[in-house]
Formats: sequence, C-alpha cells, structure tokens
Amino acid sequence: MSASLSVQAREASTKGDLRKVRSSGKVPGIVYGKGLEQPSMISIEAKDLATMLRSYPNAVIEMDIPGAGKHPVMMAEMQRDSMSRQVLHIDFKRINMNEKITTGARLEVTGVSPGEKEGGMLQTVLHEIEIECYPRDIPESITVDVSGLGVGEHLTISDLILPNGVEATQDPETVILAVLAPQKERTEEELDALNDEAEEDRKHSEAATAVDKG
Repeated sequence: MSASLSVQAREASTKGDLRKVRSSGKVPGIVYGKGLEQPSMISIEAKDLATMLRSYPNAVIEMDIPGAGKHPVMMAEMQRDSMSRQVLHIDFKRINMNEKITTGARLEVTGVSPGEKEGGMLQTVLHEIEIECYPRDIPESITVDVSGLGVGEHLTISDLILPNGVEATQDPETVILAVLAPQKERTEEELDALNDEAEEDRKHSEAATAVDKG
C-alpha cells in the first residue's frame, strides 16, 4: 500500500521556530535514512498528516523531499502532546523497496459470530499485528473472519490468513479476539440478598470505626 504526502522545507529548529510552525497549522518533522545525503527538516499541513495517520499509518509514502527529490519513506516515530494528543513532531525514514521491513498491519473484523447471536460479547485484544515483508507487499489491512466463532472460543495470530509475502513476527498463539460468555442476569432475590449483604457490611464497618474512636 502506497500513498503520497506533500511537505515543505523548514530552515531552523529552535523552540520558537517550532512554535511558529505549529501555530501556522503545520507539523514539524524530519526525514532521514540511507539514500539521503543528509537529514531534511520538513513541515506538513496538520490536516493532511491527520488524514494519512487515520487511513494509512503504516503505508509506504512517496515523498518529494525538498532538495532531494522523490523517495519512498515510512513513518518512524511520532511525538504527541500528552493532554491534547496533538502531533508535535514526526520522523520519516527513507526505505529500500528491495529490503524486507518490520511494520504494523491493521486488523479488520468481518462477519457476525454465532456466539454473539447467543448473547456473547466479542472482545478485541489486538487491533493490529506486527508483520515482516517487502514494502510493496504491506497490506492495507488483514481480515479477521469471526463468522465461525462460538461462545468461549477465540482466534489467535496463527488462525489468520495472511497475504502472499507477508509473515507475522509475533507469537502465533497470541490471542487476537474472543467471544466471552454472557454475564448471568441476577434475579430480584439475588439482588436483594446482595443489598442485604452490603448493608450488613456497612453496619460492621460503622461499628468498627466507633470502637476505634472509642
């Protein structure tokens, strides 16, 4: 999966300069890697970057790097504000299309499991897995079919049908998702008993507190 992203050159990287870049609606970044004479400081429109991160976070990006020409790159690191989650800085790394890389692949759940129809709850453990492949073989997503999953059953990485040329690098027995048994609905008598028990615990607690104060 490949995409494109328009970037502009930026000159300096002092804190004041970075604030100016962000206040103009852009995100500062850098591109580095083999095949580039030197790292290039860049800025990206925040809205364009948000679209890329939402749709193609693990894609190979064809980037026209100012002063260096077009190169295939991938996101290497990203810094976010801990409160606002705004992207503060992003790193891109130039890649070799003829060398295998390790990256993430999004999981896309399809179908409705019989277990859900019986009242079970589908619990997703992983939203993406780590894979190894050539950059050109990176899938947009990997399908996880749950149409055969009953209550109490689960799927692991070894159950996935991976595209040609793609290998999972995590433990094959890692659970991806499971159908949990429905929680038992309590009767009115059971709820009353629980309330009585809670009231009894409260009285005991108050009595213990009174003894301590005494």
